[in-house]
Amino acid sequence: MWRAAAAMILIQASVGLPAKDPVERGFEHFYNLEYDQAVQEFASAVDNEPGNAAPHNHLAQAILYRAMYRAGALESELVTGSNPFLRRSKVEPAPEEVRRFHQEIQTALSISEARLKENPEDARAHYTAGVAYGLRANYNFLVRKAWLDSLRDATEARKAHLQATSIDPGFVDAKLVQGVYDYVVGSLPWYYKMLGFIAGYRGDRERGIQVLREVAEHGRQNGMDAKVLLAAIYRRERHPEAAIPLLRDLIRRFPRNYLFRLELVQMYSDAGDKESALEVLSRIEKLHQSGAPGYARLDPGKIHYARGNLLFWYNDLEAALDDLRRAVERADEVDLNTGVMAWMRLGQTHDLLGQREEARKAYRQAVDLAPDSEVGKESRRYLSSPYRRRK
Repeated sequence: MWRAAAAMILIQASVGLPAKDPVERGFEHFYNLEYDQAVQEFASAVDNEPGNAAPHNHLAQAILYRAMYRAGALESELVTGSNPFLRRSKVEPAPEEVRRFHQEIQTALSISEARLKENPEDARAHYTAGVAYGLRANYNFLVRKAWLDSLRDATEARKAHLQATSIDPGFVDAKLVQGVYDYVVGSLPWYYKMLGFIAGYRGDRERGIQVLREVAEHGRQNGMDAKVLLAAIYRRERHPEAAIPLLRDLIRRFPRNYLFRLELVQMYSDAGDKESALEVLSRIEKLHQSGAPGYARLDPGKIHYARGNLLFWYNDLEAALDDLRRAVERADEVDLNTGVMAWMRLGQTHDLLGQREEARKAYRQAVDLAPDSEVGKESRRYLSSPYRRRK
């Protein structure tokens, strides 16, 4: 899913019910993965209210997420090692996207700061400043791979939103960043917590989850965002049963977003419910074949990879081979993350079946496709040492 992306999203903007307002139309497109349309709607909102910081933040967010979506970063694995928050595939937006993103963030910050000079007790201005810092934290983490700069901006986002809630205790939406920050910092190793700008602040994973639950239940603008984040966190915490109802609600609310259904497959799989996972995959395939809105653009290679990966983990290796082979046939057409994962998983399946030469061929393809990725580096290790499933 964005099983990855969601958990490291340090700030998201608001989403409302469908309406004729360009911001609300923009978020309807945004959550249905229609990023070009979302960018257009938010750009219209900026033109309508150039002195309002919020639309500038919305536009910056849509630009960044469009680049993440192209790179497959909304669905790459979060748990990839002992410290997953520091290991993520790099997102590479186009130069014009980078320029526009920074322009919108700086404009949002300038507007917010000007309002705070006039009235330091303006909770909304603190909030929009925090949103801008949080989005820049995402950019620094995903695009620049500048972890410390990202954490520093996230800290500024948290401070701004603490100010907002101290002024207006009923501002539940401003607690979203605070909850995610608590969870993320609480998950970091001790030596990162010794950094000057977070020294003395330990974070608290459980408190972060509780705050996100509060926003999910009572937030007027960020309730949906909190559900997305909670679903990703529940996966990381190995509580798939808690993520399933959240994902089903998100699917109902945003039916054109196929990533929510793909994530539901993974949650059923993690919960040990193979049949339900396969049923959801069958539903995805039917929606794609019928050209259902949102699903016509889903590359079938993703479906084959998802099924092959599921069967791989359930040790149904011969069946997994068929889907994984069909997935790698489209490795150059799907996003890079799916392509390289399909090749590595195919190699691992061959290794488990004792087909060493076939496995090595698949690993070489993974390395050639993305040599500098974490998956590419892992595949390179299997060239000399066969993959073995951990006991």
